[in-house]
Amino acid sequence: MLSDAQRLSAAHLLRNAEQDRAPIDPLTTVFPGIDVVDAYEIALINIRARLGAGETVYGHKVGLSSEVMQKMMGVDEPDYGHLLSSMVYAEGTPIDTARFCYPRIEVEIGYVLGETLPGEGCTEADVLAATEYIVPSIELIDSRITDWKIGLADTIADNASSAGVILGAGRVEPANVDIGGISAVLFQGEEEIARGEASAVLGNPTKAVAWLARKVASFGVRLEAGHVILPGSCTRAIDARPGDVFRADFSDIGSVSVEFK
Repeated sequence: MLSDAQRLSAAHLLRNAEQDRAPIDPLTTVFPGIDVVDAYEIALINIRARLGAGETVYGHKVGLSSEVMQKMMGVDEPDYGHLLSSMVYAEGTPIDTARFCYPRIEVEIGYVLGETLPGEGCTEADVLAATEYIVPSIELIDSRITDWKIGLADTIADNASSAGVILGAGRVEPANVDIGGISAVLFQGEEEIARGEASAVLGNPTKAVAWLARKVASFGVRLEAGHVILPGSCTRAIDARPGDVFRADFSDIGSVSVEFK
């Protein structure tokens, strides 16, 4: 476990790396004693600083929500990060890749909450009751760690590698669709490059949102009405480069696209 001074130092390293687009060595190398508790506190140091500077919480994201990713990281539960107001991108507006270190995209089913979720003891039924609608989404992820050479503590401290979110136009109430049965196909231009199922996210992405509500409650945080929750990707992450145009088509809920420059 790290000292408060070490946590603050680690937070500054990550924040500077993000602001300068200058990736750093893994925190797990720089601070060999770092653990998961340290990592979440480091992330929160930077989140609090950004909120103090005028940003607002737009929502949260779940990471490591697939069995494959959990095995790769040697963990048995996901992690999470914050989505802030500065991370929201409008569909149809090109995104400058120069703003990021190693941008990638993930295909997700976004949950927009109409009511604040309970924390401890939150169930999938609670999530469905509180969700105003689900929406086709693309998450933009990035690593402030050189070449994505991350361990679990690295990605958690780095706000779960969060970088942005793009929402499509579709709006579907949870009662009107089998969320776990939704499939997604990702196109780069007109070429299909990935496909996946919502069931890849902990069996059902609603389960991931319930887990998140319980997890953040341990930090005194609630998933509030109006928040957008990204539960995890239906497909593998794809590198984003200048000139790339991606479109994710979902069964039952529509599509979302993003362009990079």
